Amino acid sequence: MSKFKKRVLKQFPNAYIEASANGLRIINNDQYLAKEFYMPDTTDEDKAWEYAAMACKLTQNFNRAHPLRMDLSDVENKLARINRRKRNGRRVK
Repeated sequence: MSKFKKRVLKQFPNAYIEASANGLRIINNDQYLAKEFYMPDTTDEDKAWEYAAMACKLTQNFNRAHPLRMDLSDVENKLARINRRKRNGRRVK
């Protein structure tokens, strides 16, 4: 089992290879994993897993830094925790 296949199956345990008229592609829950990144279908099984792993990695990176995901409540909570630690640190002395 290649490292790309392991990476995809770790995130999508039900992923499988489907052969279409254009070539091989990785499917999970009737959805092509690399569709939104316009990855081509391929004739090589390892290359299909590599494309799916790349799509998983890119999705994770986009979700980590997406502006709609970063609302101000997270920033406010983080600053409140930091300020609370600073205040508690002053009382310890």
